[in-house]
Amino acid sequence: MVALTVYDGANGIGGNKLYLEEGGKGVLLDFGKNFGKYGAFYEEFLKNRDTRGIHDLIYLDLMPKLNIYRPDLIPSDLSISQYPSLNVAAVLLSHAHMDHCGNIGMLRKDIPIVASPETIVIMKGMQDTASTSLEGDTTYFSPRQPSDEMGLYLSSVATINYQGRDFCCTKKPSEELTNFLSRRPGQDGKRAKKLEPGTCSFYDNAAYPFEISAHPVDHSIFGATAYILQGDTTIAYTGDFRLHGRNGDATRDFVKKAKDASILITEGTRAGRNDSPDNGTTSEKSVCEVCRDKVGSASGLIIADFSARNFERLESFQNIAEKMGRELVVPAKDIYMLQALACIDNACKMDSLRVYSEIGNKSRKWEQEVVQPLFFDQYVNHETIRENPDNFILCFSFFDMKHLLDIKPNGGTYIYSACEAFSEEMEIDFVRLWHWLEHFKIDPVGFSVEKEDGGNYYPTFDKRFHASGHASREDLKWVIDQVDPDYLVPIHTESRDWFVKNFENVILVDEGIPYDF
Repeated sequence: MVALTVYDGANGIGGNKLYLEEGGKGVLLDFGKNFGKYGAFYEEFLKNRDTRGIHDLIYLDLMPKLNIYRPDLIPSDLSISQYPSLNVAAVLLSHAHMDHCGNIGMLRKDIPIVASPETIVIMKGMQDTASTSLEGDTTYFSPRQPSDEMGLYLSSVATINYQGRDFCCTKKPSEELTNFLSRRPGQDGKRAKKLEPGTCSFYDNAAYPFEISAHPVDHSIFGATAYILQGDTTIAYTGDFRLHGRNGDATRDFVKKAKDASILITEGTRAGRNDSPDNGTTSEKSVCEVCRDKVGSASGLIIADFSARNFERLESFQNIAEKMGRELVVPAKDIYMLQALACIDNACKMDSLRVYSEIGNKSRKWEQEVVQPLFFDQYVNHETIRENPDNFILCFSFFDMKHLLDIKPNGGTYIYSACEAFSEEMEIDFVRLWHWLEHFKIDPVGFSVEKEDGGNYYPTFDKRFHASGHASREDLKWVIDQVDPDYLVPIHTESRDWFVKNFENVILVDEGIPYDF
């Protein structure tokens, strides 16, 4: 008998934390950050306190009350010994979006992470280039110790090296991947802390309570993986997936292999939306065509805004730039990530990219050690872009608008090619973005801002400029019909009622309550 407990993600989008157990031992399926729950308490200038470890998150019910967390994150006024201590053999990680991996850094170090090489590299690259945070400690962490007499305040210890996590790759790891996981930027300084790497090996089914097979699927990030687990029964877990991207055939291959699954655990992000990629406007290919037409008809500086780590969209704009006689300029972080991904296939992707040279950023170790030595001749500064705006497509988002004050463009086009606003905070950001563009006389494409009768502004979006990373309602139905499971468990959705109305044997799980199959 297999037991499924969904600790998070049962009735909302993101924050997946599932536990499958058989014979007293189990695996976690993802361990992500639930942005919706965090947003009920926190915002940009009010965050959980890393110096209190997991204290704040446990008391606000933002993390499941379990005894599986790092001991160094438990202050003296928090006890987790009374909570269930799961016998976790591993975390099966579907991909590197934070709503699936963002709480992994708080798990005990002895719990290994099973993931695709791409997912491991992306997480490491994100961590290397970001500010330190518990949510970002996905591949290594700095152990903490109490720094006050009462044991309430937890600080990183300068004399204790960074500790790397153990990874089990779904493919045989290359030597380059192992080397990449073995060091962090800046560690060669005299006083710098070193990284003591964990292990990186090919995953071994003998270590798990299930026979596990990993299957690539199409999503809006490289390395997305679905899993099939075989024990007393067969379970298929989709993670996040779609059919309308360049790698849609990978998803179809997974569906074929999942046909014997008795239990299908599937995402349903778009189950409540009556839209479809079949209308020819939302596939990744059609997005590329629409963006190419817009670039071809535009003059002056072009700014392309798409999701970070959506490398498929980055490749699309690189191809567009080359065909239109422009050069694509990206932030240094993107170059670092692409160079990191090269350790998987030994070829740096899109090495013709230009790198935006930010004013004043001289101390970022990851840029000094990796990007500048390898791509020094590809840097371009604000003056060159100002003098030759027709030569470039600039990859900026709302949070890069400050750099326009240096470039000082005189008009241009801003192509927004990412998801619509799904919160009040995001809507406010789009109004701010609109003010920035209006100030520089830049025409927005892909979104616009309208004025309500009451005088408030709100954004609207052109669906032609973005392909979702998630399966449409019609594609979800096709996948479920093809697998034809005995039991269907929808997660990562706000539309569980759609599954109940359209399918039989739908299991609606309550968070934290085990369900036996």
